[in-house]
Amino acid sequence: MRHDPVTKAEQSKVDWKGIGYLFSIAGVFLLGARSMPKPGDPSWFLWALIAGIVTSIVGFGLRYLAHLKQRREIRRTEAKADGKSS
Repeated sequence: MRHDPVTKAEQSKVDWKGIGYLFSIAGVFLLGARSMPKPGDPSWFLWALIAGIVTSIVGFGLRYLAHLKQRREIRRTEAKADGKSS
């Protein structure tokens, strides 16, 4: 049985996924600004718009937290693997 050395992927110092979520949040605000109800629209339009913006931002935040948790688990697993090999 052949044992090839395990190589680690090079990790960037920049969290591109986090930056992507920030751009998405900015996009939600821009789309929300464009979708502001007109003066003659029913009042619930504004509340629906606010609810949509808030739920989108919360969703992005939860996805980013899941991303951070996954990165921590990967680092922990790599540290365990390094400890076993030495």
